[in-house]
Amino acid sequence: MSSSPTETVPTGLRCSLERGEALAVPRVCPHATVPQPGPERVTAPMGTSWPREGGDVPRAMGTGAVRVTAALSRLQIPGTCLLPEVTQQDQGRICVVIDLDETLVHSSFKPISNADFIVPVEIEGTTHQVYVLKRPFVDEFLRRMGELFECVLFTASLAKYADPVTDLLDQRGVFRARLFRESCVFHQGCYVKDLSLLGRDLHKTLILDNSPASYIFHPGNAVPVQSWFDDMADTELLNLIPIFEELSEAEDVYASLGQLRAP
Repeated sequence: MSSSPTETVPTGLRCSLERGEALAVPRVCPHATVPQPGPERVTAPMGTSWPREGGDVPRAMGTGAVRVTAALSRLQIPGTCLLPEVTQQDQGRICVVIDLDETLVHSSFKPISNADFIVPVEIEGTTHQVYVLKRPFVDEFLRRMGELFECVLFTASLAKYADPVTDLLDQRGVFRARLFRESCVFHQGCYVKDLSLLGRDLHKTLILDNSPASYIFHPGNAVPVQSWFDDMADTELLNLIPIFEELSEAEDVYASLGQLRAP
């Protein structure tokens, strides 16, 4: 990492965060810290909205290395955390929540000649072929992230799509757990990833996501990334590696991210 971190900060990290006018009160896991204030909210309903006009796989598709569902996690730790206990391997590490669609991959119902994966997905009795492109440098990025952090996949997509895609993408087993749409909170028309429900210290938790709406409850934990669709010259994930190498040593992610965001 250079002495001036902002020189290599990707465009997304420099952008202003959308904090929203009011943050909702989380159903706080007892192992979490720093709950956010605001009005009550409800949990997300299940369902799909396929196929979408234009052929792209909706972001709101998408379950749980541990395949975690909201119901299962609450059976493991009654009424509380989405994630299992931290493994010995990850003790002391920062937890990084990583998005899937338009962050690591882009998927479409339309045939793509250079697709990295073709995943069959059954919807209402009909099998659809989903064509998946990997973002440039995603393999290098995930390999390094797995060396530094406790990595958790968290997508607003349904398991029937996101689970097989992640099986193909993460063959090294970087993701310790996978969270899907049913683990999101449905708030003002958006599926939000409530970090306070994970069961991790929020001072030691980061989220990487291309959608500010996904982390509206916890903008201070976010590393924004630009949405990716098909630009094979994109270097966003490569540029993020030194940023995360520096963040991996943070005692408090709020302070470290504040320094990175400073002009």
